[in-house]
Amino acid sequence: MKTITKLMAALSAAALLSACQSAEHSSAQVERECSDSLGNSFIPSCQQWATTYEGQRQADLGDGTYLNPIMAGDHPDPSILKDGEDYYMVFSTFESYPALTIWHSTDMINWEPVGPALEKYVGSIWAPELTKHEGRYYVYLPAKYPGHNSNYVVWADHIEGPWSDPVDLDPNEEYPDRIDPGHIVGEDGKRYLFFSHGDYVQLSDDGLSYVGEMKHVYDGWQYPEEWDVESYAQEGPKMMKRGDYFYMTTAVGGTAGPPTGHMVIAARSKSIHGPWENSPYNPIIRTESAAEKWWSRGHATVVEGPTEGDWYMMYHGYENGFYTLGRQSLLEPIKWLDDGWYVSAGYDVGKPIPKPEGGVGGIQHGMPLSDDFSKNKFGIQWSFFKGDVTEQDRLHYGVDDQGPYLKLDPKGDSPSNSSPMSFVAGDQAYQFEVDIELTPGAIGGALLFYNDKLYAGVGVLEDKFLLHRYGMDQRYAQKPEGNKVRLRVTNDRHILTVRYSVDGGVTWQKYPTQMEVSGYHHNVAYGFMSLRPALYAAGDGPVIFRNFTYKALE
Repeated sequence: MKTITKLMAALSAAALLSACQSAEHSSAQVERECSDSLGNSFIPSCQQWATTYEGQRQADLGDGTYLNPIMAGDHPDPSILKDGEDYYMVFSTFESYPALTIWHSTDMINWEPVGPALEKYVGSIWAPELTKHEGRYYVYLPAKYPGHNSNYVVWADHIEGPWSDPVDLDPNEEYPDRIDPGHIVGEDGKRYLFFSHGDYVQLSDDGLSYVGEMKHVYDGWQYPEEWDVESYAQEGPKMMKRGDYFYMTTAVGGTAGPPTGHMVIAARSKSIHGPWENSPYNPIIRTESAAEKWWSRGHATVVEGPTEGDWYMMYHGYENGFYTLGRQSLLEPIKWLDDGWYVSAGYDVGKPIPKPEGGVGGIQHGMPLSDDFSKNKFGIQWSFFKGDVTEQDRLHYGVDDQGPYLKLDPKGDSPSNSSPMSFVAGDQAYQFEVDIELTPGAIGGALLFYNDKLYAGVGVLEDKFLLHRYGMDQRYAQKPEGNKVRLRVTNDRHILTVRYSVDGGVTWQKYPTQMEVSGYHHNVAYGFMSLRPALYAAGDGPVIFRNFTYKALE
């Protein structure tokens, strides 16, 4: 009897999921109430977001509310700066270069890209800190490079740049290896960086070097032993001063692993040097059940809204059912209590929330991901995997009788060593197309790329196709004659399908192998990245790309 009951419940849940997936997508329709017969209140495809460029989802629902994520797709470890009436934000970019794209907003909901703050490769970029001090902007960033892990800083007098070359804060490796810098000015007027593990160090007045010893000042907050977490991992200190207290907002529990692991905790002190006391309301934020919409919520920055006295947290989380999209940025209202501590305002971050009051509109969220390569420059959406600024020497733009094109010089012999160019996608289902023209000896292709050890898609040689799967260059298949083909790659909620056309997209043939890619993510392959649309050029000749188009699917 129990087996029959479970089977009926499963069939009911499947029927509801199917109905939600086939529902018409609306650009201003809020989330419908969804629950299955097992009592779960969240089903991934029952969400309805507003849309922006190319049907990409956006948070602003157009009715005075927003639906998380604020920044869809892989935008982890958000560091947000309020600068007058403007907001700026930066994220971890890990192995993607150019790195550290600055984003701008006037209402904390709609964001537009400004440009990258770093082009020189210094390693895998972990949780950065964007701050402003005496009129100058700084990004402090930890970088992990084989043989040298350190923290760096880049600076600019204008947020649009130009940004300085990275300055190594510990070139001689005299200090402990620490990550996740958080900047604060102490009661003594001196500048400090706080790090993971509860350590801190004084900065020089110009903010470009360490001064004195690194000291330990905070032991963190211990969660109950029975909670399922990845590891203790005290990290991500974000610092602020309010009233008589300095506040430290940190994360513990590990950024991935079990969905209930990551969390936000708070501490305060009347001196930057301690002692620091933990909030009696810890954890401030935590995913308590795998049935919730957002998993592993943590790494928060506390920021005041456009209206004085309104406060928020910007943090990251994994979307239930979509680890492949990486850690996405969420906004949650908080409130200050009479005892001087802050707590969540109690909203369900998986449902519409009132927009911050007082924000100035006028920004269209996001950016187009399509590229016809007519602007004669590397689009702001693109980045290279483990690519230095010298990767851009591989780029050659031009126009011929077929229109504009990008000719990409080859590198390596496989996606694993060719530094593919890719971008962050934030939609649960999407499709992209590109024309590929081979020169003699060239290999080109279109992929879903996680990292150099895990990718899937199809490569094109002059006389055959090459299947990429599981991060392997697996086998060849027949291909129509000629050196030109248009590829269409569809990622429909983790089902990868490739089609090809040799007549410019008039007729299409289905590549015979489809793939399921839901496991292409950090918990399987490490790296903290996301699964991204990508192009690559390898072999012995350049590859010509034309007419790259992206669109989100319902």
